[in-house]
Amino acid sequence: MRLIAAVLACLSMAACTLPRGAALTGEILREQESESPTFQIVPVTRASLPVIARWPVTGWSGGYRWLEATQGPDSPLVRPGDTIDLVIWDSQENSLLTSQAENRVALSGLSVSSQGHIFVPYLDEIGIAGLTPDQARRKIQDALMPIVPSAQVQLAVTGGRQNAVDLVAGVARPGSYPLPDRNHAILSMIATGGGISQGLRNPLVRVIREGRSYEIRAEQLFSDTRRNAVLRGGDKIVIEEDSRYFTSLGATGTERLIHFEKEEITALEALSIIGGLTDSRANPKGVIILRDFKPSQLRQDGHGPSQAQVIYTFDLTSADGLFAARGFRVNPQDTVLATESPVTSAQTVVGLLGSLVGLAGRVGSF
Repeated sequence: MRLIAAVLACLSMAACTLPRGAALTGEILREQESESPTFQIVPVTRASLPVIARWPVTGWSGGYRWLEATQGPDSPLVRPGDTIDLVIWDSQENSLLTSQAENRVALSGLSVSSQGHIFVPYLDEIGIAGLTPDQARRKIQDALMPIVPSAQVQLAVTGGRQNAVDLVAGVARPGSYPLPDRNHAILSMIATGGGISQGLRNPLVRVIREGRSYEIRAEQLFSDTRRNAVLRGGDKIVIEEDSRYFTSLGATGTERLIHFEKEEITALEALSIIGGLTDSRANPKGVIILRDFKPSQLRQDGHGPSQAQVIYTFDLTSADGLFAARGFRVNPQDTVLATESPVTSAQTVVGLLGSLVGLAGRVGSF
């Protein structure tokens, strides 16, 4: 009995050091009782959720921006850098353009300048950028009418860099591909490049246009035809893995980095993704989410975080807490932590006492 008493005395002094897989809620939140806490604690309830939802987003922009799926003209537009081949027919005798032996003249390899012009004899420079090939042909032919009334013009366009799209990465066959028409949409271009590369986790489709970036998750692009945006010459397409993640720790089904499987994930969905709470260890009243804010995002008027580091607390034993967790959005780089239940430590102590009693009985029998 003296052995048991001695061990009990040791346990009473060192109960907090019993082996555990996660901290207790009280241990993490203890600093809130100090005069100058270095972090802010925010209980998440249905009442507080609308206020929290207006706080600054962390870890990313808060949503993907995508292109509008507008249609363009059926024919490609002439753009700077394109190459124009002209054939001018004129059956008139003593023509300014043709000879007696040949009733046509070919002007090949005319480059559309950066200002959108080509040079045509007797017309000087004529602007055709932004026109369809047929519109450009008619403009040239109309301009020739005063000097060559019977002239007829044929025009062919070879697309330059601004009439092509670059598939940079994330497809089977990266490269530069010409646009066959102005209604060529992104799904057709991805198919031309052999489709999205196998093995990409949660692929994100990015279009870089005129220095701006537009993104959409691949499954959204595939499932909604309204997202199938029309491409423009000079667009660059990059397909890459969605790099956003949150961290799972404590008494949960898994402890690791978890990559976002969709654009938005709620706290309740995050718990489901990580395998839920460990039944024998977790404290359902002690689920917390850790989040870091930038100094520029801090506010002291209640309309934003007052500290750079914030702990959101959830009580999953009530309907209010469950509904709040279902509406709370997890941000990239958040940490989802399930604390240990105090009952676990008590069970550990009881188990140790049971072992000691059995040991004492065996000792007493000798």
